[in-house]
Amino acid sequence: MSTPLPASGQPTAASAQRFRHTTLSLATIVAVGFAVCLAQVGVAVPATLNGTFQTVLHPTGASQLDWISDAILLPIAALELTFGVLGDLFGRKKLLVGGALMLLVGELISTTSTGVVQMYFGQFIAGVGSAALFPTTLAIIASGSHTHASRARMIALWAALLSLGNFIAPMLGGLTATYASWRLAFIIIAILAAIVAAVSWFFAEDSRSPEGRSLDIPGQVTVGLGLFALLYAVIEGPTAGWGSATIIVSFVVALVLLVAFVIIEIRVHSPLLRMDLFKNRAFALAAAVTVVGMFSFLGTAYAISIWMEVIQHQSAIRTAVAFILLSGLAIFLLPLTSLLMARLQPRWVLSLGFLLMGIGQLLASNMSITDTTLPSLILPMGLVGVGFAFAVSSVTATVVNTVPPKLSGMAAATTSMVRDFGFALGPAVIGAIALSKAAGLFNTAVNADSSLSALRAAVEGAGPVAVNSVPPSVAISKAAPHAVTALSSGYSTGFLVVAIAALVCAVVSALFLGGRAEQEQEIAMIEHGEDAAVA
Repeated sequence: MSTPLPASGQPTAASAQRFRHTTLSLATIVAVGFAVCLAQVGVAVPATLNGTFQTVLHPTGASQLDWISDAILLPIAALELTFGVLGDLFGRKKLLVGGALMLLVGELISTTSTGVVQMYFGQFIAGVGSAALFPTTLAIIASGSHTHASRARMIALWAALLSLGNFIAPMLGGLTATYASWRLAFIIIAILAAIVAAVSWFFAEDSRSPEGRSLDIPGQVTVGLGLFALLYAVIEGPTAGWGSATIIVSFVVALVLLVAFVIIEIRVHSPLLRMDLFKNRAFALAAAVTVVGMFSFLGTAYAISIWMEVIQHQSAIRTAVAFILLSGLAIFLLPLTSLLMARLQPRWVLSLGFLLMGIGQLLASNMSITDTTLPSLILPMGLVGVGFAFAVSSVTATVVNTVPPKLSGMAAATTSMVRDFGFALGPAVIGAIALSKAAGLFNTAVNADSSLSALRAAVEGAGPVAVNSVPPSVAISKAAPHAVTALSSGYSTGFLVVAIAALVCAVVSALFLGGRAEQEQEIAMIEHGEDAAVA
């Protein structure tokens, strides 16, 4: 059992000594694993239902499909640092229970959605719940593991359970949408969230790390609004026009707010994120490759869902096969991942993961839109899935292991934040790139087709996604072949972009991330600097 903190919130020397030798109970591990798995199921299910949402919710543009995925990812990326602080101050068990209950409420709202606006709201509430669960579960794992070996094993388990959620999500979304109702998927998540809340309340142990931590309202406001402005500009850019005043202002606001966040965190007494941690080369590089690498992964997942469901009009259950290859392999690779992380430096496991992802994405960029056979997905999506299994465990371990143990709560929140910010960028950026290219190619093809001269204004106004939708109007359906060609070219470019991102991460990880000895030396420098400042 964890040693309770005294009423003052400050541990005594004796309790701190006992805490260093505690280990997590099996009940706590089960509660944490259940929570992180379910949170990831909630995050991943909407991406498997893009084609279904297009049919039943009637979004007016492709950017609205992007927002369904990002409505849950935005609060996760924006709030994880704050929930890291709240867990350190008030206890992580409370956040496990509260996060599960917020997820339950959000999924119930989503279940009753009849339009995209209600779906946005429900997914945003679910995202707030997941924002509490991800850093809290990782912080419990990190604070209860006191050696590199034990921490590596527990982080590999945590990442595998997160990936198990990715394995369950496509099956849940595909089966319910194909054989019952897509609403049933959200009902099931809500029921499981209630079970997570109960299991966490009755069986999970509490822990906290309040030393030097306090709420940072200005930091939270600036980072939350800054990330929202950035994602808004990226998602709406293809629709509104990259040169429009709204998009330019959104980018400027995002830049100003994110710079303000950095300035606030440098000056505030108790920051959400200590900027001096970025003086640690391994921490800074690991955080950077996490953002880019996770953008690469979820960009792939988003692109393949649009490729199969929106362009090829394949069923949700067939799309689930691609998602299982992408996300479901990690749980089966857990023994190998743990072995590699125990035997090799994390940077080599990380580099291998990104390399495999990049190769798979390059193969995906050459897929033919006319090939709807499932075997054509096995090699490209399988390589990305195996690479992701290696990368997500090793990058998490690298970030957590490059800070002093007493900052495990901040490290866990930072790891989750940069990972999920990368996830949020995936649909936003790849959707923007693919749709911008597709719109240009589509308009050029329509203008060159004399048979569409009388319908040109209507066709161009609808855009390639609407023209290729099911069922389209009789008039604009004549332009469907041009829409398919343009969209396939746009999303092939999307696959190429994420491949380049993954390969860059592989090179950076191999060449510039240090080994354990260098990381421990940099941690010692941070701790020495703190001691000197106190003296």
